[in-house]
Amino acid sequence: MRCWDGGKPWLRGEDPAVFTTTCLPSDQRLLATVTNAYLGTRVYRDILHVNGVYNGAVGDTHRADVPSPLSVRMTVPGADSLAETFSLNTQTGTFSHVLQSTSYTATHQIYAHHSLVHLMAFSITIRRSAHTGQPITVELRTPFVPKSQDLDLYQGLDFQGAHYVYGTTLVPEVEGGPRPTVHMLWTPVPQALTLCGEEWEQSWEFLTAVAESEEEVKRSYSEGLALIASGSLYSSHTRAWDALWRGCCIDLDGPLPLRQALYGCLYYLLSAIPPRDNPGFLFHGISPGGLSNGTRGEDYWGHVFWDQDTWVFPNILLFYPEAARAILEYRIRMLEGALRNAEEQGYKGAKFPWESAATGQEVCPEDIYGAQEIHITGDVLMAFEQYYYTTQDQKLFREDGGWKLVVAVAQYWCSRMVWSEEEQCYHIRGVMPPDEYHYQVDNSAYTNALARRSLRFAADIAQDLLIPVPEEWVECANKVKVPFDMEKKYHPEYDGYSPGERVKQADVVLLGFPLMHPMSPEVRRNDLETYEPVTELNGPAMTWSMFAVGWLELKEMQRAQSQLNKCFSNITEPFKIWVENSDGSGAVNFLTGMGGFLQAVLFGYTGFRITKTSLLFNPSCPDDVHKLKVTGVSYLGNKLKFTITKEEIRIKVTESPLDPPALPLEAVLEESGQRFPLGEGQSISFPTAAGWIQRSPTKAH
Repeated sequence: MRCWDGGKPWLRGEDPAVFTTTCLPSDQRLLATVTNAYLGTRVYRDILHVNGVYNGAVGDTHRADVPSPLSVRMTVPGADSLAETFSLNTQTGTFSHVLQSTSYTATHQIYAHHSLVHLMAFSITIRRSAHTGQPITVELRTPFVPKSQDLDLYQGLDFQGAHYVYGTTLVPEVEGGPRPTVHMLWTPVPQALTLCGEEWEQSWEFLTAVAESEEEVKRSYSEGLALIASGSLYSSHTRAWDALWRGCCIDLDGPLPLRQALYGCLYYLLSAIPPRDNPGFLFHGISPGGLSNGTRGEDYWGHVFWDQDTWVFPNILLFYPEAARAILEYRIRMLEGALRNAEEQGYKGAKFPWESAATGQEVCPEDIYGAQEIHITGDVLMAFEQYYYTTQDQKLFREDGGWKLVVAVAQYWCSRMVWSEEEQCYHIRGVMPPDEYHYQVDNSAYTNALARRSLRFAADIAQDLLIPVPEEWVECANKVKVPFDMEKKYHPEYDGYSPGERVKQADVVLLGFPLMHPMSPEVRRNDLETYEPVTELNGPAMTWSMFAVGWLELKEMQRAQSQLNKCFSNITEPFKIWVENSDGSGAVNFLTGMGGFLQAVLFGYTGFRITKTSLLFNPSCPDDVHKLKVTGVSYLGNKLKFTITKEEIRIKVTESPLDPPALPLEAVLEESGQRFPLGEGQSISFPTAAGWIQRSPTKAH
């Protein structure tokens, strides 16, 4: 059999949402993942992870390894000429392994239940295709042992036919802090399953339930059993995925690899977000490698970085504001830790940790990042700003802790600034910018521009909430230095940066997007041309997406395309798992790179920009993309569908709920000022041009 080995998989159907191969990659890290917002594993891996359950003190804290009863491989002993396929169906959130002979088919399906987040499951189905009268036996091999290096596990009494273990993590993140308890029930897995001679088809279903209380794990397992009894366990999972995809999709008439990349990115990101209609679920954030990774020593140990707020969040916000809110609520719950971080460094307010886990205190194993990479604090607040301008949800700020966080971030930035008599402006000294090749620099352009944006948003929302704005916020925002070279008309990365110095990743180019720092097209071009040739080719995967967005803004399609094409060297076959660096090093299942890539399409091709009063659009599609459809864009409570071609933009309001009421919208064209009312069910179209969606002016009675 010809196996895949780093090139293309040999089986490539035309369905861009299903990834199929006849041979698994030799690198186990590149296997498909099945996760929901609470549980996750890589297929055939002997451990799973639980969102928010970490073990180890401060710089040693990592996702606790929980033994996985799902690590089962299906084989048929002594069988000749079996056709074997492995598939990841991104539409149903299911991994399948199929063994096929002339007389039968055996199918193994694995999934993390999307709506019942405490459940993972697998099924084995044997279906006869010719009547031979012979029994058909499938062997199940599993390395599962109910032991963990991170949990003190005890065996409990069996429950409804399931085995039961429970235990606490060994070491709390901070002294005297909580040690989470994990409870797990699972259906015992036999060594073999047999379809008897007179049977044509038989299915066996196996459940794993995990929760942090005995009550919850037993309730979840019982619920799973009831669904199995009614024949609807799997269909309830696929219905949840179907609803998710109906609410959001990016598809295009264009190259198959691009369509596959989009489906892959969306699948892995949607796998990580909180389910709808589950208000009691406490979400613990998204780490760069997702829930399938984060063991001690790998993939950033499951910590939460700016990757969540800057790279993943905007995509989720545009489709699922309620899931975006859950991400912000995680940051609000971590505020006490952030206040302590600032205090320990001698500053006021809140300094969000470079690496966050269960407490919000700094857990980065290397001190330099936690001490100097302070832009994370502004990245967190920028996510709050984007959310507020997309939803106008004042409740998050008035009642649910958002305002306290805004104040704490503003206080931090003000206390971090030092007045320069010589330059008559505020400096922020001794930082590491996103470009981690440089540290202990003064006035990082990205960091300082972000601090300015934080303070301006803090002042704006204070006015909306009818709260007096401290003069210090306005003063610091107006007078913080953002380095600019008047002669060369570009932004030096920091004080003393020399053009030509190597840069690790996207840094100054982020001023244009997502910061939308005011600058002329000439300056935007100069920034791109200055940093593109000196940015590390093997740097983190999200970098080239941001160069692509910049070139798309300037309508330089070829240059944008060449940047976006670089991303494909980070996508591995056959399951479209991203690696952080194109040489294969760094984090695996790198959601950050996927988030950047999605933004290049979702904000680059469409020109979407979230502003204080509108959602801008200004499409720039490459030549090989003939039509772009973005379904489920959420704005001020409405759901919109955009269909964009070179000639025409069509916008339809697919939902405009009454409870709570969505705000009425209109589309406005930039050049002509022409206005189009947008009512539910209505579709408007006009020749492709720049414009924006805004709240309709309220009609006088």
